[in-house]
Amino acid sequence: MLKTAQSLSLPKISIVTPSFNQAEFLEATIKSVISQEYPNLEYIIIDGGSTDGSIDIIKKYESHLHFWCSELDNGQYDAINKGFTHATGEILAWINSDDMFYPWTFQTIASIFSTFPQIEWLTTQHPGAFDYHGFWKGFRTIPGYSQSAFLDACYLPWGRKAFGWIQQESTFWRQSLWQKAGGIRTEYRLAGDFDLWSRFFCHAELYSTPSPLAGFRRQSGSRNSLNHRIYITEAEKSLNEMRELLNWSPSNARKIASLFQFNRIPKIRSWTKSMYAYQSKQIVRKKVDSIDGFWELQEYTFI
Repeated sequence: MLKTAQSLSLPKISIVTPSFNQAEFLEATIKSVISQEYPNLEYIIIDGGSTDGSIDIIKKYESHLHFWCSELDNGQYDAINKGFTHATGEILAWINSDDMFYPWTFQTIASIFSTFPQIEWLTTQHPGAFDYHGFWKGFRTIPGYSQSAFLDACYLPWGRKAFGWIQQESTFWRQSLWQKAGGIRTEYRLAGDFDLWSRFFCHAELYSTPSPLAGFRRQSGSRNSLNHRIYITEAEKSLNEMRELLNWSPSNARKIASLFQFNRIPKIRSWTKSMYAYQSKQIVRKKVDSIDGFWELQEYTFI
């Protein structure tokens, strides 16, 4: 793609797609990246030696790719780390070969990161999903994100206290944060994303936006669908390491508020809110019906 002065003024976004024998879904993923026509994009595909026609699909879109290869590797997370060694973008993310971005994703990400240089990573409050055939399935609402809530296991998938999860395909970060965290630890088979978030939280706050950014394809062959118990075990291990590193202990005030369910008692809810609420920061669009529209950073509490 020819780079213009205007396109070079936009932050470069590097996207990695790891793939292995996903020909049934791969083309839709690729199209969700390149159809946005973001002018300062590096798209990288790391294939693990597919034999199902994936290589023909990749070659079909080769002119849109910054780099691609097809060779044996040590699994998904090894492929992602390999992909990011070829990435020179300021903003990074990966999307698996059966998931999809929305048409406005890169424009939204570039605008927010450019407006707020203090943001080191960002995700959506409305993670989306598609069904097996790619039809939209719906959105879930996450009330907010904070390190304290993460340490309290509020984003542990399928957890008793979970608000939801940090959707991997909707999460973007700066190259500098990736370098601080040291990439994905390949000792994890399934929860490498959760472990990466643990280490990101040790360095920076997670900001969010109400804008949906990507969707997860629900299909019976996905790794996490087949092995969710392994995912939980690995995520809990990572979370416990983070807690030990930060010398964390549960908030006694929050435990008391939860035990007596203060948030469900109207007469005392407001004056006890500080005992159980979490602090979060979100980026929202203001003056949406005007040429003067802009992003605004808002701080709020959530429970």
